Amino acid sequence: MKKWFLAFMNLALIIGLSACKDKQEVALDSIEQIKQKGVVRIGVFSDKPPFGFINENGQNDGFDVYIAKRITKDLLGEETKVEFVLTEAASRVEFLRSNKVDIIMANFTKTPEREQVVDFAKPYMKVSLGVVSPNGEITSIDDLKGKKLIVNKGTTADMFFTKKYPEIELLKYEQNTEAFLALKDKRGDALAHDNTLVLAWAMENEGFGVGIPALGEEETIAPAVKKGNIELKAWLDNEIDTLTKEGFIQEAYEHTLAPIFGEERMDSVIFSNQ
Repeated sequence: MKKWFLAFMNLALIIGLSACKDKQEVALDSIEQIKQKGVVRIGVFSDKPPFGFINENGQNDGFDVYIAKRITKDLLGEETKVEFVLTEAASRVEFLRSNKVDIIMANFTKTPEREQVVDFAKPYMKVSLGVVSPNGEITSIDDLKGKKLIVNKGTTADMFFTKKYPEIELLKYEQNTEAFLALKDKRGDALAHDNTLVLAWAMENEGFGVGIPALGEEETIAPAVKKGNIELKAWLDNEIDTLTKEGFIQEAYEHTLAPIFGEERMDSVIFSNQ
């Protein structure tokens, strides 16, 4: 009995230490810890213009990056105190879980499935799915039957078609650049992604059009933090409210998205002064 009792106590101690470790990991992403480090690590895309990309000067640029710099300034006093961590769509959740980043600002669509594993702050952008194809010839779901559809792994498009249209053959790629190159090379018949992205890409690539400009329900893009990081989520909620009300999100649109989409699309893309 004594041996069983000691074994039970050891197991309880292990479980207790594990729980403490989990709490400490969450604490690593708290506001105080970020301030002590003097830098906030923000996950962004490197290949998703005009939202997150590396510009001709080798610098992070785009709509998400523009907002991320302001968040950094308000959190740490200087927008330069940011470490941009480049991520792929399928890596965003894991980067938060493993403490590689404090915040994800990589055009992260808020979904019920993702809310089970990360915490989203308030949204700053609206989005739905779109499908781009040569000359915009794919104009409906029926047109995709018997065709190959290109998607990025771990994206909303990947989840949407896998769940709702399993009969449609999907070609999955890790990187946006790989996916769009596959469309250009005719390895697939069409490509599904956020409608804002495919619209921007089609404008820059002659011979392609967005035959399905809106698919599924309208969703939102929001910053995400590690599950259970209540303090940082609350700070971001307040920050997004402030940036929206003072017109900064609109400013970000004007500087990064308006040259592509035009001023007239602003209200359909962002949350303007509320």
